[in-house]
Amino acid sequence: MKIITESRPANAIGAQALISYVFEGDPISGRIAEFDQEKGGLLKRLATGGELTGKMLEMTLIHAPAGLKAERLLLVGAGKKEKFGAAELRRLAGAALRHLKTRGVKRVAFLARESEATSAAAQSVTEGLLLADFEGDTYKTNKKNNEPIEWATLAGWDANSGAGEAIERGRIVAEGQNFARELANEPSNKLTPTVLANRAAEMAREMGLACEILDEKRIAELKMGALLSVAQGSVEPPRVIAITYTPANPIPGAPVLGLVGKAVTFDTGGISIKPAADMDKMKFDMSGGAAMIGVMRALAKLKPSVKVIAIVPSTENMPGGRAQKPGDIQIAMSGKSIEVLNTDAEGRLILADGITYARSLGCTHLVDAATLTGAIVVALAGINSGVFGTNQAFTDRLLASARSAGEKMWPLPMDDEYREMVKGSVADIQNISNGKGGGSITGAMFIREFVDDVPWVHLDIAGTAWYDDAKPWMAKGATGVAVRTLIDLAMNFTSEK
Repeated sequence: MKIITESRPANAIGAQALISYVFEGDPISGRIAEFDQEKGGLLKRLATGGELTGKMLEMTLIHAPAGLKAERLLLVGAGKKEKFGAAELRRLAGAALRHLKTRGVKRVAFLARESEATSAAAQSVTEGLLLADFEGDTYKTNKKNNEPIEWATLAGWDANSGAGEAIERGRIVAEGQNFARELANEPSNKLTPTVLANRAAEMAREMGLACEILDEKRIAELKMGALLSVAQGSVEPPRVIAITYTPANPIPGAPVLGLVGKAVTFDTGGISIKPAADMDKMKFDMSGGAAMIGVMRALAKLKPSVKVIAIVPSTENMPGGRAQKPGDIQIAMSGKSIEVLNTDAEGRLILADGITYARSLGCTHLVDAATLTGAIVVALAGINSGVFGTNQAFTDRLLASARSAGEKMWPLPMDDEYREMVKGSVADIQNISNGKGGGSITGAMFIREFVDDVPWVHLDIAGTAWYDDAKPWMAKGATGVAVRTLIDLAMNFTSEK
């Protein structure tokens, strides 16, 4: 989709549809009131009759609007003005585009309201449009109802708003998120650990990033016993993907941000096999790893001032004849022994070695993202991602990035008492709790054992990594959650201790 700014008045733009938005309680004001005058008071009559209320994502489509060159006028409800921000604008723009796509529209214009024509708003609208235009229909043969939008014009921004640069930033961020969504949507027969590694390496070459792929022999040489234990039940060999962005003028001794993403390309649960219902969704169990690859794709173009290394351990978790069994003891790369009481708690095992490897490469601050636990869905549903951290300043910085990026995340406790729940009886630690409840917390506590004193944040995205059904602003399937947050974190990174 081509996205440009337009200096002409909105009524002179010849798009197939002109999009703007109205607020609840005051739908006819400002530029919308000007449109209403040209339409002889039609909008006011619709508002009086209850058809134009401004409620969030309410769609009012008017054909052949008088006084406008556009073929249609779409007014989208923006909710209460005091609660309206960048996140709402992003979703609003996306919902409008998806509403129009189903009606065969391919050329749109988006008109900002008077006080919202900022560079941040231009970036939000761009992201919303590009994320909404993405369809998870790679393997469909009939795509006529979801043909992509050809171009979009942003109107209402003046020459000094910085909208052009903001559009480019928004495109880079959205394309990184869509790249992650594309990877996560792939079925496991099409995206094995080897294929994922090849896709990541190809992206890195295109973007000018350094990339190293560790095969099963190198993984064994590094004694990544936790990762190998998960992989041993599958005929597909594991891979570890290491992608590095280095700034043009690196500062000696500067902090290094490490991003570690779980990439289990399919998770049966292993010997502790999952129920058949919804097991197909376990192709999304590599969403954390996909997010990190998408982040690195964006950072290659945005060029933060900090060095960033992404580590993506990848494997299948299968119940083959060589699969690990409950009660087995494995030795992680760090040297710690792990009693595997449940083979379906495998994500924390591969993250243990991924984090140890990231530290060995010099990462001074760590963030991991993983579809780790069903318990986080019980706690936060599919609305917030869970956040666990060892360093309050670093955790607060990430949460600030989440707010800036419009991604909902919620911190959960990591009191020392939870450590006792993963303390091993015949090994250093065990991979599930020896108590009841707190499953997402004890999963995080297990990973913490491999972090030591490095500032670290764990994101449990099991409830937010995919949509079971399409949303007004986004297609069904992978969401690419955490990509925007981690891009913002890298672009604003400082060395909190």
